[in-house]
Amino acid sequence: MDIYYLILVVPAILLSLYAQILVKSTFAKYFRIKSARNISGRETAALLMRANRIQQVAIQRVRGSLTDHYDPGAKVLRLSDPVYGDTSIAAIGVAAHETGHAIQHAVSYGPLALRSTLVPVANIGSSVGPWLAIGGFFFSIPILIHLGIILFGASVLFYLVTLPVEFNASARAVEILRSNYVLSESELEGVKKVLTAAALTYVAAALTALMSFLRLILIARDRER
Repeated sequence: MDIYYLILVVPAILLSLYAQILVKSTFAKYFRIKSARNISGRETAALLMRANRIQQVAIQRVRGSLTDHYDPGAKVLRLSDPVYGDTSIAAIGVAAHETGHAIQHAVSYGPLALRSTLVPVANIGSSVGPWLAIGGFFFSIPILIHLGIILFGASVLFYLVTLPVEFNASARAVEILRSNYVLSESELEGVKKVLTAAALTYVAAALTALMSFLRLILIARDRER
């Protein structure tokens, strides 16, 4: 525990906790409101992919809650238990958001391709980078400190690139739901609230990573004085 952790990282962690609470409460609120069209999450994803001429993406159910994601490598759209078969506004919004990622993939959306490229480096950077830096601090080995910071920086870049990917997917979700008359304008307001709450979790995660990265840089600077 140090002053940089208290000033930089702790507020970001608190924001992350708030974002998690907000997304769960917002999803729960609109999960109770069923759509007038009575269309499920799976049916929504299938309809929107047909409308965008996407034919080679499978839709699968995945266990858990809010575990929905699009796998560009396998070309599989995975919808969680509460989303797959439910007809709520929340389920439709989440399904449309993940379909937005499938559309991004189909049109070769640049930030999505960059994020996919960064995945292996980011995984190494987030798991190894901080420990290398800590080891460098402990044993006073500058090269380990710098290497750890560089590796962790790759994971921070991943989090930052994720932001436009997620924002764009949400914007696509609202637009394709509107243009395909899946939801009314009043129902779309609920979708926007669900997706905005979800977006805050990505902002909080990126901010936490960025503040942790800045903390390492500042500690390294202090050690070199």
